[in-house]
Amino acid sequence: MFCFLRGVAGCNVLALMGVCGFLLYNGLPALSWEFVSQSPRNMMTEGGILPCIIGTAILSLGALLLAFPLGVASAVYLHEYAKRNAFARYVRLGVNNLAGVPSVVFGLFGLSFFVTFCGFGVSILSGVLTLAVLTLPVIIGTAEESLRNVPDTYREASLALGATKWQTISRVVLPCALPGMLTGAILGVARAAGETAAIMFTAAVFYTPRTPDSIFSSVMALPYHMYVLATAGTEIAKTRPLQYGTGLVLLLLVLSMNLLAILLRDHLQRKR
Repeated sequence: MFCFLRGVAGCNVLALMGVCGFLLYNGLPALSWEFVSQSPRNMMTEGGILPCIIGTAILSLGALLLAFPLGVASAVYLHEYAKRNAFARYVRLGVNNLAGVPSVVFGLFGLSFFVTFCGFGVSILSGVLTLAVLTLPVIIGTAEESLRNVPDTYREASLALGATKWQTISRVVLPCALPGMLTGAILGVARAAGETAAIMFTAAVFYTPRTPDSIFSSVMALPYHMYVLATAGTEIAKTRPLQYGTGLVLLLLVLSMNLLAILLRDHLQRKR
């Protein structure tokens, strides 16, 4: 059984290395300072992807700033305050089910609710809210698991010293659980940064010549830009190097977020 598990793990690693090597081989020739510092031009067959990088960063960071406090607050309520009753079980069941819902469903929800019903239009605000809803179940799950890993003796010692329950949670429990919470949040946002279906209906556009100047502006994004180049372009052969370059930049962005999560977790754990 251990040999079988090692073989499965080895296959996964080889598959990941194959994908990364394929993108490096095909996308590395397209990478240049012009590619990451200029806008697309000449029907997207030339130029760079700077607006896409900016749009992806805005959407990802906006979703993180919105979803992280809500997710942590929900996890604190579920683990520290909610009683072990049917309501809490149904909430956890709903959160777990939402974590497995395809991103296209969240995109259609964002289109019908944020874009149409709320009247936000195809904008940064609609995209950030949709990505926040997409990542919220993951953040709630990881935050609650981090709270569960804090020993009960920490809570008991704080309460025994006269601290209130909120003081115990805010000054003892949350600092201990913060590394795991941040790791889960950044991993969730790293996944959201690569989503296409969730933003193609709510925030991303085919092309925009200007940088966003408000939360109601539409943006370009790396995953949607790559999708457009591969499916809707008029000269696929000319844009193929740009497709691989965009995919490589997106992969490097996601890997950077994951590396940041690991380094941040290790730093906070050493401080403890």
